Amino acid sequence: MIDIETRTSVGLVVPTFNAGDRWAACLEQIGLQSLRPHRLLDIDSSSTDRTIAMAKGAGFEVISIAQSQFNHGGTRQWAMEYLSDCVIIVFLTQDAILAARDSIAEIVRCFDDPMVAVAYGRQLPHAGATPIETHARLFNYGAKSQKKDSAAATSLKSKVFFCSNSFAAYRRSTVMELGGFRRDLIMGEDMEFAARAVKQGYANVYCATAPVFHSHDYTVWQTVERYFDIGVFDDKNAWMREQFGSHKGEGMRFIKSELNYLTTHAPGQIPRALLQTLAKIAGYQLGRHQRLLPVRLKRKISMLPSYWH
Repeated sequence: MIDIETRTSVGLVVPTFNAGDRWAACLEQIGLQSLRPHRLLDIDSSSTDRTIAMAKGAGFEVISIAQSQFNHGGTRQWAMEYLSDCVIIVFLTQDAILAARDSIAEIVRCFDDPMVAVAYGRQLPHAGATPIETHARLFNYGAKSQKKDSAAATSLKSKVFFCSNSFAAYRRSTVMELGGFRRDLIMGEDMEFAARAVKQGYANVYCATAPVFHSHDYTVWQTVERYFDIGVFDDKNAWMREQFGSHKGEGMRFIKSELNYLTTHAPGQIPRALLQTLAKIAGYQLGRHQRLLPVRLKRKISMLPSYWH
């Protein structure tokens, strides 16, 4: 059992780089939590703005790395190893704002179940988010919590390992037992770990009572970049689809749901949504066939060009 009243076993990690306008609100809400973690760690990729100063002012220990050293899985695994005195480690991104005073307490409470390896919170759209992004959050993050384990895998298929490090917590001992976050991934270190955990008999929990504001208004080109990286991830981790099933059906269900939502709430956004869908398909297919592309082109298409050394 995790005693959520003590704080002594919980660490919070936020990777940052020029965190921008939302950083102040992110730090403020961390400070207002009913369970404020004992360890606060900012791994900063050489920011040139006030990100580091603001983190230190909020009580964070700051470790600076070069931009070229950042890796989604590798950086978080380093944090896992560094916070060796923590039982539960929570990850948050710099643009995610905790939406309730008990968000961290609620996500940590999931680990009262000894078979839970990872839990992730409910993402709500930021104020002013587009209808397209609002629908995406409503579609992927419902109001009901769910324990996702091997027993649920048959019905959930690829959704069984869906997870997001924008706001997620991990039992450190289980992460280390299963080999940690992989350092060779372009993205998806959260889902890849969740898949391994479920395969080994542990559970991945969606905690709807731990809300966070987090959404992106991607341009068409940013959508291509994002889905190129997703395609690369899927190409290099075929075992996840083979083990749990494809997510093709989920993609079609999303498109239908999006069109229905926009027809009711923002019909003028339907052309943009269709364009975004084409961008997703194009980016994803390029990623799935990345082996045929020259490295120079992959660096231009990817959201993480430093991955393509």
